[in-house]
This record gives sequence, C-alpha cells and structure tokens, in this order.
Amino acid sequence: MSDIRFDIGSLHAAYASGVPVAAMIDAVHARVEAADDPGIFIHLADKADLLAQAKKLGPFNPVTKPLWGVPFAVKDNIDVAGMPTTAACAEYAYMPEKDATVVARLRAAGALVVGKTNLDQFATGLVGVRTPYPIPRNAVDASLVPGGSSSGSAVATARGIVSFALGTDTAGSGRIPAGLNNIVGLKPTVGALSAAGVVPACRTLDCISVFALTVDDAYAVFGVAAAKDAADAYSRAIKVPALAARPPMLSVGVPAKADLKFFGDTSMQAGFEAALALLEKLGCRLVEIPFADFYAAANLLYEGAWVAERFAAVRDFMEVNEAAMHPVTRKIIGGARSLSAADAFKGLYALQDYKAKLASVIASVDLFCVPTAPTHYALDAVLADPITTNSRLGTYTNFVNLLDMCGIAVPTGKRDDGLPMSVTLLAAAGRDDLTAALARDIHAASGLVLGATGWQQPGHAPIGECAPDEMIDLVVVGAHLSGMPLNGQLSQLGARFSRAAKTSAAYRLYALAGQSVPKPGLIRVAEGGSAVEVEVWRLSADAFGRFVAAIPPPLGIGTIELEDGSSAKGFLVETAGLSGASDISSFGGWRRFVGSRDLADQGDQRAKKVL
Repeated sequence: MSDIRFDIGSLHAAYASGVPVAAMIDAVHARVEAADDPGIFIHLADKADLLAQAKKLGPFNPVTKPLWGVPFAVKDNIDVAGMPTTAACAEYAYMPEKDATVVARLRAAGALVVGKTNLDQFATGLVGVRTPYPIPRNAVDASLVPGGSSSGSAVATARGIVSFALGTDTAGSGRIPAGLNNIVGLKPTVGALSAAGVVPACRTLDCISVFALTVDDAYAVFGVAAAKDAADAYSRAIKVPALAARPPMLSVGVPAKADLKFFGDTSMQAGFEAALALLEKLGCRLVEIPFADFYAAANLLYEGAWVAERFAAVRDFMEVNEAAMHPVTRKIIGGARSLSAADAFKGLYALQDYKAKLASVIASVDLFCVPTAPTHYALDAVLADPITTNSRLGTYTNFVNLLDMCGIAVPTGKRDDGLPMSVTLLAAAGRDDLTAALARDIHAASGLVLGATGWQQPGHAPIGECAPDEMIDLVVVGAHLSGMPLNGQLSQLGARFSRAAKTSAAYRLYALAGQSVPKPGLIRVAEGGSAVEVEVWRLSADAFGRFVAAIPPPLGIGTIELEDGSSAKGFLVETAGLSGASDISSFGGWRRFVGSRDLADQGDQRAKKVL
C-alpha cells in the first residue's frame, strides 16, 4: 500500500474503498526510509503512536472530521503535546503540555501528526541550512538549498511523506521552500491562524503557513485552522468562504520590467515571463507596477524594529546560551544589541509611511503576481555566502507581512533547465480566497506532477455554488464587471464573485451618454429583447445597503430575470436616462462592446502612424 496517494481527495477515496489507516501509516514510514534524508524530521512519531492517534478518531467520517486520517507534519517551532519543541536548537528544547491552537484544531478535524520538522534555527532564514541538525535535501535537486525557514515541512510534503505540513512565515518562510520544491505554500492573512503555541520570531508579523500538494488541500486546511483565538492577542477574525470560481477578468499587478530582479538567472526570468503569458491566457489583465517602494519596505525587515523583535523573542535564552546558537543566526539576532528604542521607532515610522503610500497602489489592482524566488541557489553557494544569498531569496517576500498582504506560492511549470518555476499571488488582507482561486487555475493549467512524487494532479470537478448563506446576490452589467473600472467598489465592500450568467431574452442594453466613467443601461422590454451577459456577485446585507445607497441616477436597483429562470437584484436604468444613449444590445454584453471600441481605437492609432 506504499503507493497510496496522499492528496486529501485521493487518500479519502482510498479509505472509503476499505484501505485501513494502518496502510497509510506504513506508507508514511516507508517514504521516510526511501527518502534517506535525516534532515527532514527532528522528531518522528513511531507507528504505535500514529495508530493510537488514529484509534481515537472512530470510524471513517469525513463529514464530521474533514481531515480524518490525513497525515501532517509540524514545523518544530510550533507546539505539539508530547513532542519536544526545539526551534532547531537542542539547548532550547522544552516539552509542551498542550498543542498549539492550530494543531489542536487540525487534530479535532481528524488529522494525524507525523512529526516535527527541521528549520532554519529560530525561524531566522530563507535558505533552510541554518540548523545544527542535518540539512534537509531539496526534494527536486539535492544540490540546491531546500529553502527556509520551513525546510523540513516543505520537503516532507514534496516527497509525499505527508498530505500537508505547517510552517511559519514572517519573511517568506512559507513561500520560498514551496517554490523551490514544486509545491503550494499558502501564507494567510496575518492573524487568520492563531500563533498561540508558536515560538515567536517577529510576533507582530508571524503567521502559520500551510504546505500542500494542491491548492484545494492547502485552502481546505486553512479553512479548518482559521479562527480568532483569545490566546493570541494578534489573532483576528478573517472570513474563509468556500473556494469558489474566480472572476473571469482580473487585474494583476506585476513588477515593472525595469524593477524585476533575477540576479543573472535568465532561466528564472524566462520562467516568469512564461507564467505571465499563462495569466493572460487565463483572462487576466497585467498591469505593470513600479516596485521600488515595495523593495524599500522589504529592507526594513532586517533593520531596527524587527531585528530587535527577534532578539526580544529569545533574549533570555541567548543571554545564557549564545554559544549554542547557529553562528549565522547568532550574528543576525545579536545585531539588535547595538540598536536603540529610537531605531525601532524610526523603522515603525518608515513602515507607516510606506503603508500609506502603497495603500492606493495595492487597491488599484485585484491582486499581484511576483516570482516566488528570484533564483535557485546551490547549497555550496549559500554556505559560502549565507547573508547575501539569503537576502536575495527574500526579494519578493520580505515586504508582504509588513504591508499586511496575504499570499500563495504556486508551481507554474519547469524552467528551461528543468528546475521548478513558481509564482506567488499576493492581495490585500482578507482576500485569501481570491489568491487561492486563481492559484488553483494556474496549477491546473501547468499540468505539473505533485511535488517530487510523480503523481499526476487529481481531476477537479467544476466549482459550483456555495452553500446558502446570508449574502445577497447582485447582478452587475457594466463598469462593475470584473476587470472593469468600478469593480473595486465591490471588492472594497467585501463582495465575492459568484458566477457569470446571462439575463433572460427580455432586455435591451444601451451605452449611456454623459457618463464620467462609461456605463451601460439595462432596461426590460415587452418585445424585441435579447439576452445580455452579466456577472453575479455576493454581498453582505450591510454592504449591499451601502452599495445601493451610493448608486447615482439614472441607474437604480431592480429585479433582473436570469436565463436559468432565477432572479436577483441588479442594475437597471430609468427610461429618462436613455436620452442620447446608443443601443448596443447586438454586442450581447458590455465587455464585448468595450472590447470592440478598444480594437477600433487601436486601428485608428495604427492608421495615424501610417499617415
């Protein structure tokens, strides 16, 4: 049974067909032995312990326990009752009496803890080599660094030893190892997952992350684990809606070409260009964004306030046991001794300035796409120059938590040299569902195998409607469609895309005259109507009320009948508002009309150049 697939859907299908949980446990240990990599785990549960965990679950029931019998690993700076927590420093080790909040929630959902994984000591590093234990080997190419700090968690997932693993992510530790090992790394909104029971690095920025073989699995784990927790003062309530279809048109910010950094790695540059081409094929509109201020914000992470915060986290231990620390870790954290409180406030003020400056930039697009890492580094290169190489790996990750953004690293293909290519999708806090929805489509389009397992991606049924809730459907027709100028008004109110649809054949569509932002008007007619392409978005009752109150005349909200026989509230125009308007019903929708005008404008520009 060592050939059991560990993506959650396949594993649950195996259980449903009669495969015993003991077979999964045998497979875990067989894969640990086959990996022949003593650097992955600092502590590994034996078979008897795993069987004892499984026995407490009762009969297979994925409804009440959505993670029933699913094996997972935990980064060894996160507490698991009965397993030592070392933070990759044996002298620091202690035996926790209870699970970290997130571990407890996952166990309650039926997941089984396989063991504690290796890391860059005290979660300080992006390379995965700053450990007194054996260095975990990159699952794809052993000559390369595995990435850190959550190195063991990423490698265990990529090798199919576990279905998913927990990491932490302050500066990129849950994204870099994912990108370097051909797996998914979900870095949620800071505070969405409780940090209670986590050895802090930078407590104000730390968040638990999820490594998985698929986006669906990572998001499912996130949904189980997310909850506001009174035990963590930085915890916050973040809604985790069901993973739904993404809007058909998304504006995606990408670093301006002049601001991209690959440090001479032309293969990574070509891989990123290919990933952007894939985004365009998926219907995304790319928007080049100057990135100098993002890089400047990133540089703050290893200056002043946040170096001091790392020192504060381990100060008592370091004052007595400094010689026990990894030399690179000791040097970085120890640098805080020369800092003053004034230095810390200087950094905080600088960050606030960047937040204010970049807020409108972040809001100007639906999400961002950046390379997960700018390059792959050989193990020898990192050991020879540990500071510079580590710093470069964080080029596209260090600013994310500082600016309160969520993100997910997703494989996009292979580079021209066969190494993994990955991008990270980023968005404002609370938009974890949007980044995951697009990441899901990117991963599927890549056709890649899962991690280093050789397993093909599981087939996906089309995402349907979410379970009924208290949200209100809103039919949008024109400038509020995804990718259109006013769509941001919806996203700012927390609206979620539901589906693309058509009206019944009882409407006419007009391009209204005298609008500062071009808009259409939809009107119901007794005869001569046609179907019009629309989108359905969902808002809370409060958000719906605020949105409707802001609609200017001649537009208003009425009931719109859809092609499938259902109806919902949506935009209609008053008859008086049609003065000077043009009937554009023949285009079938506002997006097609706008597209035809764009093509006409391009033709005019080409003609002028010829003349």
